Amino acid sequence: LSFQPSEIAKICYIFAGAATLERLFHKRNLTLFIVLTGVCIGLLGLMSDFGTAAIFFVTFLVIAFMRSGSFRTLFLALSAAAFGAFLILQFRPYVLDRFKGWRHVWEYVNESQGYQQVRVLSYSASGGLFGLGIGNGKLGGGTSGTSVFAAESDLVFGMLNEELGIILAVAVVCILAGLVLYTRSEATKSRSTFYSICSCSAAAMLLF
Repeated sequence: LSFQPSEIAKICYIFAGAATLERLFHKRNLTLFIVLTGVCIGLLGLMSDFGTAAIFFVTFLVIAFMRSGSFRTLFLALSAAAFGAFLILQFRPYVLDRFKGWRHVWEYVNESQGYQQVRVLSYSASGGLFGLGIGNGKLGGGTSGTSVFAAESDLVFGMLNEELGIILAVAVVCILAGLVLYTRSEATKSRSTFYSICSCSAAAMLLF
């Protein structure tokens, strides 16, 4: 049994951001929330959890835009993120290696840049329309006894394709898209900015 504190932090971050921005709604001040965001992303950076850091950043963009309605704010945030990404690549060069296989994964079949991706593509295709059955997929180690690294956490969609089939996988994508559209339509009917920001940022975090 494992526990990942950042999952709880995601929920707290949304509530804190929505509450802070609602309270500062008439002051046009994002300072407190920017500090909170910097602390969260900074701690995730120290733990080298850049995937979760990216999720926090996208959620920040959604909350900040809902709060300010300013594309200038988004541009400044993206500029700061680009600078941060440059620093990360300077001190964590292995992160860049993960992008070397982009669109060229078959050239790195047994290397770190493409090992996971190649197997996700192959095993996903082997599931066909209806899948091999829950627990029978090779990606998760069901039939071979050895799973691809991080299959149950980072490669969930591939496992879904292989074990339950492309039809159900597409249905899941449609459900997520439907949830986002529903959230967007209902947010305009909420009783306060707090509920609107919470719902939209939660949907955006889940989708991203």
